[in-house]
Amino acid sequence: MSKFDEIRSFHDCEVNEAVQSIIRHPMMKALMNFTFPDVDEKNLSEQLKNTHSIYDFQKNFISHTIRKILDTSSQGLTTSGFDKLDKNTSYLFVSNHRDIVLDTSLLNLVLLDKGYTMTSSAIGDNLVQQNFLHILAKLNRNFLVQRGLSLREQLKSSQLMSEYIFQLLTCENRSVWIAQREGRTKDGKDATQQGVLKMLAMAAGNTPLPEFFKNLRIVPLSISYEYDPTDVLKMPQLLAKQNDEVYVKSKDEDFNTMMSGVLGQKKRIHLHAGNVLNEELNDIAVNFDNKNKQLQAIAQIIDDSVIDNYKLWPTNYIAYDLLNKTEQFSEKYTDKEKQLFERRLEMRINIDDETLRNGFLSMYANPVVSKMKLLPESF
Repeated sequence: MSKFDEIRSFHDCEVNEAVQSIIRHPMMKALMNFTFPDVDEKNLSEQLKNTHSIYDFQKNFISHTIRKILDTSSQGLTTSGFDKLDKNTSYLFVSNHRDIVLDTSLLNLVLLDKGYTMTSSAIGDNLVQQNFLHILAKLNRNFLVQRGLSLREQLKSSQLMSEYIFQLLTCENRSVWIAQREGRTKDGKDATQQGVLKMLAMAAGNTPLPEFFKNLRIVPLSISYEYDPTDVLKMPQLLAKQNDEVYVKSKDEDFNTMMSGVLGQKKRIHLHAGNVLNEELNDIAVNFDNKNKQLQAIAQIIDDSVIDNYKLWPTNYIAYDLLNKTEQFSEKYTDKEKQLFERRLEMRINIDDETLRNGFLSMYANPVVSKMKLLPESF
């Protein structure tokens, strides 16, 4: 028994049994039919039965699922920044978080295609309550972030996860993906929660924080969707927050959101891998001797990289102009693109509800606002 058994993904020696346990599951059959519509079910079943590693499962099956999702629900995926990374080195990708399933799946597809090591990825255990989803997550090298714990249990769980991530990066040479915050960004303002960095730092021991974070080889990851397929689904939670109300999720909300994110229209998508944090951490060691201030400074560096490298689409500029009743960025989009976005707005929300309209537009406009604050000379 390993102390990480409660949260870890499958070991390769466990993969075949896990795959065989879900081959006949209706959701697995639906997934395979979607991915390989022209392949005989018996043939697929035999291929699955001969799968003995996570790499083979991801390469031979899941990567094709993600490509199919891109073909049916997007206008393509582009990337930048990955050529600076070393193929034999593990990295901690700290990412802005827009979509439950696709953020990490798209990164792994890019890493697979470019010959890099794919990541182990954090996923909330609330998202994999169903046994099938739990097994599928572990087959995709997901490890569990335990939710809904008491303060004492949360501390213990954070310590365990910190040690697990550190082991993956330093002992197993396995890259890791983690969101910069708990839960997806609902308002388009990408910001690193200091609590995420505190969790990571729990494995530091007596190592000074800047040196410890340098050893993790952090790569800020910027993920930019032209259309957020779950934009309207984020509105109730966003409005509850604005009204200082407690938001309670419906029973199947997480699953419905996952499916909407996967199947909904995204148009263009861009992933940018930022520079590995290194020299900046040396500066932090010199300028800050207080741990909290060091964590704040590291969070700011990650935020600046995510925002700087976030790709702004016509939808972002259109939303900014509509929200602010201006034509400041009219050269960034066409009349047709504006009409399509306004049509989407009308179809998804009640545009006569000013609060709802402004919330929806802000979700798309805030990346522009963030970039204007960071790089005013570029505007």
